[in-house]
Amino acid sequence: MVAAGLMFGLAAWGQAQPNIILIFADDLGYGDLGCYGAPVKTPAIDRLAEQGLRSTDCLVAANVCGPSRAALMTGRYPMRCGHPISRHPFPKYADYGIAPDEVTMAELLKSAGYHTKMVGKWHLGFHVEGSHPLDAGFDEYLGLYSNYATQKDRVDERTIYRNREVVEKDVPFEKVTKLYTDEIVDFIKQDHKQPFFIYFAHHIAHGPLLPSKTFKGKSGVKGRAGTYIDFVQELDHSVGRVVAAVDEAGIAENTLVVFLSDNGPARDGTAKPLSGGKYVTMEGGHRVPGIFRWPGRIPGGQVSDAMISSLDLLPLFGAVAGAALPDDRTIDGKNILPLLTGKTQQSPHTYFYYYNGLNLQAVRNERWKLHFPRTSEDQPYWAKKDSGQRIYTTLKKPMLFDLDADAGEKHNVFAQHPETVETLTREADRIRAEIGGLHVVGSDQRPHGLVNPQEKN
Repeated sequence: MVAAGLMFGLAAWGQAQPNIILIFADDLGYGDLGCYGAPVKTPAIDRLAEQGLRSTDCLVAANVCGPSRAALMTGRYPMRCGHPISRHPFPKYADYGIAPDEVTMAELLKSAGYHTKMVGKWHLGFHVEGSHPLDAGFDEYLGLYSNYATQKDRVDERTIYRNREVVEKDVPFEKVTKLYTDEIVDFIKQDHKQPFFIYFAHHIAHGPLLPSKTFKGKSGVKGRAGTYIDFVQELDHSVGRVVAAVDEAGIAENTLVVFLSDNGPARDGTAKPLSGGKYVTMEGGHRVPGIFRWPGRIPGGQVSDAMISSLDLLPLFGAVAGAALPDDRTIDGKNILPLLTGKTQQSPHTYFYYYNGLNLQAVRNERWKLHFPRTSEDQPYWAKKDSGQRIYTTLKKPMLFDLDADAGEKHNVFAQHPETVETLTREADRIRAEIGGLHVVGSDQRPHGLVNPQEKN
């Protein structure tokens, strides 16, 4: 239940409630954008970063799609909100979706008078009773509800839905990004009587790599690497169109735009200078691009190395909208508005927890990160063995890294810092007791309801 009253934020100071646009990329790596060091520029996103705050330590709560999105929506770790595993179109997941009594950011904002619209990938139980976007606080929905499937018998995963109705079956993937962007641009141009929240969940850069005709070959780079860059440039163009629509509508100073990715890169992207990618608990799997623009509220040109998280967006949105957070459950996210507006440079977090499925694999504070031993049997199905960017899926001995000096996690300093190891180990034991672990049921863990959860089917 959302409690009555106002949170401390701009809306509480008598400011108008801002529109909020959350743009969520898929499998986009930390090093895939120009403003994060990519050799190929992404001018629209780079400009967005120049106009606001760019985070160099923005973490997501899971290294795969579904759990990351559940945490984003609720401000709660996947183990706490009951969604630690990505779902698949198998009988095992027939009743597995985001729990209906979880409070989402859409429900929070709707309670504050917002019109809420989602476009894109849901991946949290679209056909599960009570878990559809319209059940989770969105007034409108348009999109492919899951990953795009190329298998002939999985037509539903190539079907565009509007709300609960089919719009088009077997849609070519190449037309999806433009279709989504047109929908959002048209919405922004409308005359709005109430503040709006848009959640734009892209499929780029998740496979299949199928940029539209306009962008195919645009990078001039040959092969699969070039196709990936083309795909990212299509994402950049889409972001540019959305931001331009905001500016042209004259609502930029009353619109908070947030851009981030759901997890690290899969096969094709890069997390450089970080190590690892999607599916693992190295920084490359959890640290993602995080950009915030709000002219007149968030000073431009900021680069912050304070540890923040996708979990923080629900409290942030509540603060700027004047909506109180639920008072009957733990919210793991923190209100980062003081950080974004330059009132502080300090992270609101003491620790961050790296789960892989049900397995707590690492704990960090701002400087130090401790990895725990694990075997292939401990791992969720997506991380059973090393492959490509899936590194340290198994680990015989613990590792400690000084992230201030070694963000790439190359130099194990476990032996040199026994007190830090003891502190982080104690914190790991505490959080396992609270939200669970591989063989531990936490005191504040929502049951996920899956049999053999670490296995795919």
